[in-house]
Amino acid sequence: MLRLLFFLVSLGAHAVRALLLSRADLLTENLALRQQVCALKRKRPRPLLDDIDRASWVALRASWPGWTSRLLIVDPDTVARWSRERFRRHWTKISQENRGPGRPRIEAELRRLIQLMAGDGWGTPRIHGELLKLGFEVSEITVSRYMPRRPGDPDKLQRWIAFLRNHKDAIMAMDFIVVPTASLRLLYVLFILEHGRRRVIHFSVTPHPTSAWVVQQIREAFPFDAAPKYLIYDRDSIFNPSVVRFVRALGTKPKRIAYRSPWQNGVAERWVGSCRRELLDHVVVLDERHLIKLIRAYLVYYHEDRSHLGLGKDVPEGRPITRRPSPTAKVVALPRVGGLHHRYEWREAA
Repeated sequence: MLRLLFFLVSLGAHAVRALLLSRADLLTENLALRQQVCALKRKRPRPLLDDIDRASWVALRASWPGWTSRLLIVDPDTVARWSRERFRRHWTKISQENRGPGRPRIEAELRRLIQLMAGDGWGTPRIHGELLKLGFEVSEITVSRYMPRRPGDPDKLQRWIAFLRNHKDAIMAMDFIVVPTASLRLLYVLFILEHGRRRVIHFSVTPHPTSAWVVQQIREAFPFDAAPKYLIYDRDSIFNPSVVRFVRALGTKPKRIAYRSPWQNGVAERWVGSCRRELLDHVVVLDERHLIKLIRAYLVYYHEDRSHLGLGKDVPEGRPITRRPSPTAKVVALPRVGGLHHRYEWREAA
């Protein structure tokens, strides 16, 4: 601040002195100053300027029409940019006065009042209307942010679990896996999985999936009267109206999940995760034939050897418990999926 005051006093003194000089003396001094500015520009093409220098040129720009003809050390566009930045900083400072980042928090009294009203069983719209009548300036969205979280009803959760268990044998799901190959091509794996025993009843691979191809795969998966009661699928555009009409013609009710809600097709999504973690992340797929061979080997392991938490740690095809046949028997590892996984069984010692 002192530096700015000194600059203004000095500038005023030079202005008074210029008024007292004769025209010839003023022209001579102006010429000498211009020669020094030109020499300074040759020595340092871009001299360092501080905020006071910028402010003085911005002020001259606003009050002196011929300012561009006397500007030597900076470009006119730079001065215009300084003016815009100054304007931006000014209004940014005004808009941020007495405010922290983000949406301001409401008062603790108002938060307690929202929770008190919610305890009476009121919803967000009614609480918002009551607060407006009490003179509180608050939006309905803000009220909803401070509504207490209601714990889920355990009875409803148990009923929902029982419902799924009673209907799981009537539900199937289908989805795609996209697999890159060594030649940077993409292969698409369509699989259809039943919820009851987590079995993949059908899969097929193609580099160019179409809705007609999907219809053919569904036809092969459900011969005769094997169609399920419900078929779940996501919002992929390949499951178009022609696919839906064919599914309905089989006597099956198609169920498309909500937008960006893969959890609604959770059984299929879990199989995709298992297939990637246990197979696809450990191999380099060469071509379509190679991928079919790999998935077939993995499905044998998945159906006959791998235990599932959702099946009470049993396997989809059912695996009997084998006791140790004799004191000399030992556990041996039988390779599966090319040695990526193993099945363990009792074998008599040689």
